[in-house]
Amino acid sequence: MRAVIQRVSEASVTIDGRVKSRIGSGLMVLLGIEDADTAEDIDWLVRKLANLRVFNDEAGVMNRSILEAGGEFLVVSQFTLYASTRKGNRPSYIRAAKPEVSIPMYEAFVVQLQTISQTEVKTGEFGADMKVALINDGPVTILIDSKTRE
Repeated sequence: MRAVIQRVSEASVTIDGRVKSRIGSGLMVLLGIEDADTAEDIDWLVRKLANLRVFNDEAGVMNRSILEAGGEFLVVSQFTLYASTRKGNRPSYIRAAKPEVSIPMYEAFVVQLQTISQTEVKTGEFGADMKVALINDGPVTILIDSKTRE
């Protein structure tokens, strides 16, 4: 499971000209799922996101988690995080999980993140043509892969 996390001052997802989700200060999470991912990957990544200290404390040091900062989450599925560009110029997405695997895992990820954060997690729409807008705060952008956690 891969996630690109961006600390944002605001972010939104628009589908067919309508804003589906919008957050203020928080984390924008682009989430990629592969066939090898399990419930253990979900659990590990959710806990990592909830406790990642990327929000400033009173001294201006990134020392607070999103839970401590009172921020919001916006999670958008993104199979292109598993793009392989090793051959040629057209990316291959062979490692990205098919919808029958990735949709239930994406939904489980969102539910578990809501449970641990005790707040509504905003989302995109799986498989939709989404327009994602954000203002990266910092900028702070972090890539996390659950397969490289050890």
